[in-house]
Amino acid sequence: MSEEKKQCDSKSCDKKSCEGCSHANGGGIPKEELNAFSEIKKVIGVVSGKGGVGKSFVTASLANEMASKGYRVGILDADITGPSIPRMYGIKGSATADDNGIYPILTKNDIKIMSINLLLPQEEAPVIWRGPILANMVKQFWTDVIWGELDYLFVDMPPGTGDVPLTVFQSLPVDGIVIVSSPQDLVHMIVKKAYNMAKMMKVPVIGLVENYSFVKCPDCGKEIHVFGESKVDAIGAELGVPVIAKMPLEPELAATVDAGGYADVINEYLKDSLKYLPKA
Repeated sequence: MSEEKKQCDSKSCDKKSCEGCSHANGGGIPKEELNAFSEIKKVIGVVSGKGGVGKSFVTASLANEMASKGYRVGILDADITGPSIPRMYGIKGSATADDNGIYPILTKNDIKIMSINLLLPQEEAPVIWRGPILANMVKQFWTDVIWGELDYLFVDMPPGTGDVPLTVFQSLPVDGIVIVSSPQDLVHMIVKKAYNMAKMMKVPVIGLVENYSFVKCPDCGKEIHVFGESKVDAIGAELGVPVIAKMPLEPELAATVDAGGYADVINEYLKDSLKYLPKA
């Protein structure tokens, strides 16, 4: 059967009949229903084509910035096998639940967080699950968690273009994504992969954030480009996507993250990020 003959009538699509057809990369598959005790105005995904570029750091920075401006904010940690958000905010222990659903844990700066680490008996316990189970867990973070009223929900996605990012794009009403990169030549290709996936899924790309862009000399203040000269402006111009920020390597911030004190941090490099995000 040809690809064209596989296409179905989008009006009659459901999760099973539409899986694998051309509508699956857009709006054919119905979105998962949000928990009945939740109301979320905007869902923003934070993605990267590869690991190790500081995606969770950017997620937390954007969330802190919006919370500091008085918005009601949550973080859905969709990186099931490598969760880091709770540790950044110094959150330990288990989330509670009742017949209505699971309750996220509140950070010191009033951000609601849900992560697999808040459901495990030990935060060091590995999550050894196959793709479909990981994807279903992310769906449950949307359908079963009592988020309450939020202006922005930031979704910290795992790197790459696999099962979990695909599930988020197909199952959640994502209003846009922020792509995180670093300066290396390889990242040009990786950014394009994330960008092209978003376009295939009909999800708007809000902008690019380059992390590890430089290091400031502690003595003279000179910017040292450890990973090479920045290429994010050229990538942004090629793709027609704005550059939201170029962020340096800052040992003090890294130490704050390790100490679980990120609730106290306002990342000055993302102070103008609100003008790029869709209005809640």
